[in-house]
Amino acid sequence: MTNEEMRALLKDKKRIVIKVGSASITHAKTGGLYLSKIEKLVRVISDLNGEGKDVILVSSGAIATGRQTLGIHRRPRTMEEKQAFAAVGQARLMMTYQKLFSEYGVIAAQVLLTRNVMLIPESCSNTRNTFEELLNLGTVPVVNENDTISTSEIHQVETFGDNDQLAAIVGSVVNADLVILLSDIDGLFTDDPHENPEAKFMPFIPEINHEILEMGKSRSGSNVGTGGMSAKLAAARIATDSGADMVIARFTGAEVISDILEGKNVGTLFAAHKNKDFDLMEYVGQNE
Repeated sequence: MTNEEMRALLKDKKRIVIKVGSASITHAKTGGLYLSKIEKLVRVISDLNGEGKDVILVSSGAIATGRQTLGIHRRPRTMEEKQAFAAVGQARLMMTYQKLFSEYGVIAAQVLLTRNVMLIPESCSNTRNTFEELLNLGTVPVVNENDTISTSEIHQVETFGDNDQLAAIVGSVVNADLVILLSDIDGLFTDDPHENPEAKFMPFIPEINHEILEMGKSRSGSNVGTGGMSAKLAAARIATDSGADMVIARFTGAEVISDILEGKNVGTLFAAHKNKDFDLMEYVGQNE
């Protein structure tokens, strides 16, 4: 199918994972939570919840929020600092989400994950069952990596990115039909547009091949995020192999979610191509 035909089908997606990066929900200069952006994000998700769609929000931002809450205006210097910042920031982040969702009559539930739970069949099954029950209860699960005990996201940033792969993994676990990665980039380009003015934007990727993977860059342009394009392409492989379409788009505001679901030509759309041989636990194990 063409880009236009694929995008026209997005409005019918039932189970959606939406990921927002650190740079999308914090102020660039201070690292403080960007409350007006978060409030609008919550409003749009609450509307989707009201329509009967299952929505899971994967939110970065714990470390950035923690350092701002503690009044430390620099990046953490040690792993212990990162984990401590995350412990403070995750509590503040979740408090904010719960308060804002409650204003729209929606219950937010916190789910903190480590990727190694996907290596144990029983743990993976328990995770799936928990998500299913939370969605059946009409809640919006808010997911983050458990940075206070896991270092995979905050240390191996080139491998896992700023929760990009976590969002795709969650999508695979819950059999989502759409994963949306919202970040500080417009989507996939043929080259890094910051370095190559001739780089061309690619609105539609019907299949992820070697040439597409070569376009990824393991660098991030933001001050607080960690997810480069290589991490997003790795996420796209997980999502599309699991049977979900995926969109990478710039989070200029929550209306971008509505634009995507209305079929507008926003961001880069990666078409699902369910791979019967794809094994999530095997994939996670190979990338530990």
